[in-house]
Amino acid sequence: MNYFVEGLQGSGKSTVVRRLAETRPGYTAVREGDYSPVELAWCAYTDEAVSLEIIRKYPELRSAIEEKTFTEGNRRIICYTQIRTDNRNFYQDLEQYEIYNGRVSYDDFRTIVLGRYRQWNTDRMIFECSLLQNTVEDMILFRCFSDEEILGFYRLARKALEGKDYRIVYLKAEDIKGNLDVIRKERSDEQGNELWFPMMLGYFNDSPFAKKHGLKGEEALIRHFTHRRDLELRICEEIFPDRTTILTSKEYTDKDIAGL
Repeated sequence: MNYFVEGLQGSGKSTVVRRLAETRPGYTAVREGDYSPVELAWCAYTDEAVSLEIIRKYPELRSAIEEKTFTEGNRRIICYTQIRTDNRNFYQDLEQYEIYNGRVSYDDFRTIVLGRYRQWNTDRMIFECSLLQNTVEDMILFRCFSDEEILGFYRLARKALEGKDYRIVYLKAEDIKGNLDVIRKERSDEQGNELWFPMMLGYFNDSPFAKKHGLKGEEALIRHFTHRRDLELRICEEIFPDRTTILTSKEYTDKDIAGL
């Protein structure tokens, strides 16, 4: 069995991933930014020539880059957010090679994502937000897809995952603003300056979807998260009904986790 732990930011995914890993010896937890057989968030997706050019540009990081580079056929996956450096240009350069946020055509995006689902052949994995979050955000905010178009993509995803043993654990957030308030405090510096939320708000405000609809600010962001939650629940209930367990965010028990 494998697990996809899904839900909005602040819904408690990391906690559920940790608890699942603690109660299931021999399982591997894959979090955002880790090398994953299915997910590419926070990773550069390049070929050999580009990966060598990156090393030439940042020779002082050569060993770290090589350590965090994984080969899949003729592709190179660089888990660049796990490399520590004070050179901010490095992160900006590598970010351009991510596949999300409309950086590649939809045809390429669909081919890459569905291809990875088909090729995935590991077991006993616990994936944090590797099926819904980044793909749904990409399609809503950067491709301005309708709900039906996104549901259509996940019908293809269901077919691509045929033969795999997996369960989706969806953490349904009831108090979206309250959850955001918690992580705003958690992801602040020692002086109380918020680090995460301004970046999240800028990410939303600058998206093609927000600009197209004249949206901006915290209230608009919360409405977006509400829509995304409801759409993700539709995906789970309409396309993966036999594969999904829905838990209310932060109200589940140890018994609920043990029974997954």
